[in-house]
Amino acid sequence: MAFNTGLSGLRAASVDLDVTGNNIANASTVGFKGSRVQFGDLYASGFLSSGTNPIGDGVRVQDVQQSFAQGNISFTDNGLDMAVNGDGFFVLNNGGEIRYSRAGQFGVDQNGFVTNNQGMRVQGFQADDDGNLSGVRGDLQIDTDNLAPRRTTNLFSELNLDSREGVLEVSGTTIQTTQPAPNATIGAQTLTVTYPDGSTRDVAVAAGTSAADVASLLNQEEGVSASARTTYDIPTGDIQAGETVTIQGTNFDIPATEPDPVGWLQDAVNNSPLNSVSATVNGGNFRLTESRGNDLDVTYQGGAGPVTATQVGSLNVTLDRELTLTSTGNLLTGASTQPFRSNVFDPNDQRTYNHATSTTIFDSLGNSHEITQYFVKEPVAGGESVWAMYVQVDGRDVGDPPDANGDPSRARFELQFNTDGTLESIDGDPNGEVLISNWTPLDENGDPNGAAGPRLISQGATTPIPEPPVSSNFVIDLSETTQYGSAFGVNDQRQNGYTTGRLSGLDVSDTGILFARYTNGQSQTLGQVALATFRNTDGLAPVGETSWVETFESGQPVIGQPDTGTLGSIKASSLEESNVDLSAELVNLIIAQRNYQANAKTIETADSVTQTIINLR
Repeated sequence: MAFNTGLSGLRAASVDLDVTGNNIANASTVGFKGSRVQFGDLYASGFLSSGTNPIGDGVRVQDVQQSFAQGNISFTDNGLDMAVNGDGFFVLNNGGEIRYSRAGQFGVDQNGFVTNNQGMRVQGFQADDDGNLSGVRGDLQIDTDNLAPRRTTNLFSELNLDSREGVLEVSGTTIQTTQPAPNATIGAQTLTVTYPDGSTRDVAVAAGTSAADVASLLNQEEGVSASARTTYDIPTGDIQAGETVTIQGTNFDIPATEPDPVGWLQDAVNNSPLNSVSATVNGGNFRLTESRGNDLDVTYQGGAGPVTATQVGSLNVTLDRELTLTSTGNLLTGASTQPFRSNVFDPNDQRTYNHATSTTIFDSLGNSHEITQYFVKEPVAGGESVWAMYVQVDGRDVGDPPDANGDPSRARFELQFNTDGTLESIDGDPNGEVLISNWTPLDENGDPNGAAGPRLISQGATTPIPEPPVSSNFVIDLSETTQYGSAFGVNDQRQNGYTTGRLSGLDVSDTGILFARYTNGQSQTLGQVALATFRNTDGLAPVGETSWVETFESGQPVIGQPDTGTLGSIKASSLEESNVDLSAELVNLIIAQRNYQANAKTIETADSVTQTIINLR
């Protein structure tokens, strides 16, 4: 009996040594879970009775149980290293066999699949091309291809237009004089400029003064700007081959054999030293233009005989607000007068708009373009505050419908605001959106660059923009724009387009979502790591490589998203260390060694007793 008892103790101590040694050997194994031996005593008992004072038969190993307690989490420099903080196992596909592990040392294989060091593929929830998680479980794969460009279909602009801004009011008057008849002159007269305070300034004009000289005199007066221009028309039928036309004292001898005397004379004038004189053909007339307003002296052979004419030019005078101009002579006879407004929009003149903001949008090829929104405060109409918004892309108009020449018109939209400063409507539409439907993406030379072009409203363009988009159309959303009594500001401005990008990095969130980062600043969801939990974790069967498989005792796995239900979260760039307490294991090693020695002593003692009996004579 003592021999068997001692032998059972040796076997148990040996198993204890093996388990302790295995724990110590894996003290640095990522995701390893330590084990402990569970012992039970042995008693021999009969069917009817176990005796009055039963003596034990030794010890047996009941179970070797793993401890699934959380190990320490350490940080690494690998973005795909993951640690489970809490309950759950990574789901691994080992060539069709599903395994479960806490070791998160992952990388990417040659096919882009996320795998562990043994080539087992990490399973998770797949994402579609737009980065939406589908809930379908499969092997996680990272697409290393370039991210295709996306055209802009929506531009959100949240602005505040300063309600304290003044309307750019009517600020002056334009006077356009008529040209006198040929050979008529400007008579001696006085031009009088009257200022708002009643003061006046007289400009003396001598008889025979040219329009250019009158403009020069007026430009010396405060609040007055003037320019001059002279034109003279020769009937094209009076220009014949072999004749001479004299302009400003320069003779132009038309060759007798010239088949196109009008074209010849036009080229000759435009290429002559007369820098301020140009020639064009306007209908049935050959028009000479003196751009500075000097008198034009012309001599030619007319149909009814030689013609010699001196043509005096016309004036264009601009007066600042509330100034007036009068004359004692014939200079202003027949002149047209009209007011002009300083807020007649001109994108090249900052004085004609209150505010502007620019941002970048993208065409279907991923080329970037600059869109600029200009805002002009308009007079209050019907008790409502109104701002006009003008839109240009790359400095070009994008208005729909096109103008008479088929080119984009100027895109103008009226923004009406409520009395509380919120946006009421844009061109009567309460949605606060405008459709840009006449933009043709151009290259730096002004030529179409091959990207998708516009679809006009007359061709059926509507909002919302269809998916996938088929044109360059996009929507500007101004629904959150306000008009408060504070400085103009761009609170938010974003658009949904981007250029092509290359994969530059990977990130993993606490919920196990894999994000791909691209060189164009975009990120896209590639998938989500799946975690599994079991009703009885102790029932899992270890199969090596720090992995387990399910058994009947463990129950079926419950697979879900990290950080939901009872599942733990994911720590990226981290690993879960072995949960082996090396100090405790060394103590256990001493205890197991002592137990082994003690059981060996039992056998040694029993042997001595037996030997004593054998030696009896």
